[in-house]
Amino acid sequence: MKKTNLIMLAAGLLTSILFGMLPNQKAMAQNQIPLEDFFRNPEKTSYQISPDGKYFSYTAPYENRMNIFVQKVGKEKATRLTSETDRDIAGYFWANPNRILYLKDNGGDENFALYGVDKNGKNQKCLTCFDGVRTQIIDELDEIDDEVIIGLNKRNPQVFDPYRLNIKTGEMTMLAENPGNIQGWMTDHNGKLRIAIAIVDGVNTQILYRENEDEEFKPVLTTNFKETVSPAFFDFENKNVYAISNLGRDKTAVVIFDIANGKELEVLYANDDYDVSSVFYSKKRKVITSASYTSWKRERHFFDNETKLLFDRLNRDLGNYELGITSMSKAEDMYIVRTYSDRSLGAYYVYDQNNDKLEKIHDVSPWLDENKMASVYPIEFTARDGLVIPGYLTLPKGLTMETAKNLPVVVNPHGGPWARDNWGFNPEVQFLANRGYAVLQMNFRGSTGYGREFMEKSFKQWGLNMQNDITDGVNWLIVKGIADKNRIAIYGGSYGGYATLQGVVVTPTLYAAAVDYVGVSNLFTFMKTIPPYWKPMLDMMYEMVGNPVTDSVQFRATSPALNADKIITPLFVAQGRNDPRVNINESDQIVNALKKRGIEVEYMIKDNEGHGFHNEENRFDFYRAMEQFLGDHLKK
Repeated sequence: MKKTNLIMLAAGLLTSILFGMLPNQKAMAQNQIPLEDFFRNPEKTSYQISPDGKYFSYTAPYENRMNIFVQKVGKEKATRLTSETDRDIAGYFWANPNRILYLKDNGGDENFALYGVDKNGKNQKCLTCFDGVRTQIIDELDEIDDEVIIGLNKRNPQVFDPYRLNIKTGEMTMLAENPGNIQGWMTDHNGKLRIAIAIVDGVNTQILYRENEDEEFKPVLTTNFKETVSPAFFDFENKNVYAISNLGRDKTAVVIFDIANGKELEVLYANDDYDVSSVFYSKKRKVITSASYTSWKRERHFFDNETKLLFDRLNRDLGNYELGITSMSKAEDMYIVRTYSDRSLGAYYVYDQNNDKLEKIHDVSPWLDENKMASVYPIEFTARDGLVIPGYLTLPKGLTMETAKNLPVVVNPHGGPWARDNWGFNPEVQFLANRGYAVLQMNFRGSTGYGREFMEKSFKQWGLNMQNDITDGVNWLIVKGIADKNRIAIYGGSYGGYATLQGVVVTPTLYAAAVDYVGVSNLFTFMKTIPPYWKPMLDMMYEMVGNPVTDSVQFRATSPALNADKIITPLFVAQGRNDPRVNINESDQIVNALKKRGIEVEYMIKDNEGHGFHNEENRFDFYRAMEQFLGDHLKK
């Protein structure tokens, strides 16, 4: 290299240092992707194949809201079936080859109503439009074209009664009256309602069974809620059931269960390290096909060679991505296949098995270049009590675990809390990484998929050991030299919002900024304002979270709004006014407590939102404000 080039390089580096931007920061600034590209509605998504395999449907924006479209396989023209402009379609399915059913609520109140529309966009009708009533789908009844089984809390807001609904006439027949403790219902392969799952004595789970719909339900097995027997589907004689169970073991496994006598007959598949989460079968061939579980990625165990060969065939062309079959025709010869990765929302394909033809339908977000996205690394660290905590670390593009040093970090605890983070594309995480932040996600104790013992270690540990796991993860990142200890923020939604608030209470100097999104702030008031249909599970919540009477000392110590005097961290709070799960009073309390003390707090309320912002323009507002807030406090 010439001397003059060396001098110019040195001068450029000095200029960058003086003006606060190093060369890699310049590159990030040049590669900055517009915020809207991460959070705009997908171009097309949620593809499904019609039962006869001749059409596929999808959701796409119309007037900035996700609506349903239908297109004939092999043709270009699509028909828009719905014209919703106030709220996205929440979910939909094909009821028969001609008619689609879909769910929609109002303003985020989660009182979903069921609507029907023909595939040509005609004959649109609301089937369950009752004020203050929520609709559940119990069984789509694939084998019965004009009927579905739904649950409604119409008679009693706290419980859901099952109804057989004629989707042509709107006529409903109640199949059983919920005595007040039934939380789930299940049908056999003939669409007959034969199993009920109840909560008894507050904390015990009971399976009830009947041979036919003329009989009364009778209890066949009662266990503590910590033990799981989740019937998945009947065997093909409608006698025993395939179930996910952890009876007598730490991890859930696929079993055959004698439903009439409440006994486990045989373990079909168990994993030593992870819970089995789901099991699948072929309706056409009447065989159990596969089970899935999640290590750091989704993994499958195959019972059926034909299904294994199908996935092998798909992986032959799509093996650079993770994939899943999201829909199939009744004849099981036409499939909708979805791909994804940590750096891509992926694409949808239609696979014609008869002709062995795999055809790409559409990229979900074609404006996002996966080559500009960040990699998500699986990590694990040891908490202070010796428990190993798994998680994920996302680093800005171009950095690796070896080269990442002294980065600004956003710690992102998940909601639930009895849920988990997964490997895959997360627009929030990719957005933050694109802005130069490392993002730490951890599956703290209580996260699902790691067995019963790992789950139970979270009981009555909100704000205590669960919070310690988050803190220990942050300290692990500091010790490794990846995090700049002076530029760490915490951001989470729902329980993650609670963990954010508790984090700035118990470790007030650890975080330079905090973002609470629809988070709990006061455990006393949270327990009083839960949705009415959670009330039958209140005793269970007392055992898992705590009892506001007998655990009042702990609740007072672990309610951020009651300990706001300890908060010195700048805070941004976002809340939907219609949130039925975390009442707006939760956000009001923490904001008012901090304002009284003169602590910096920004507060965003969206009047037409509930538990999280679903409308595109509100997402833009939220993430734009968050970007500015984090930049002010982490990039000085």
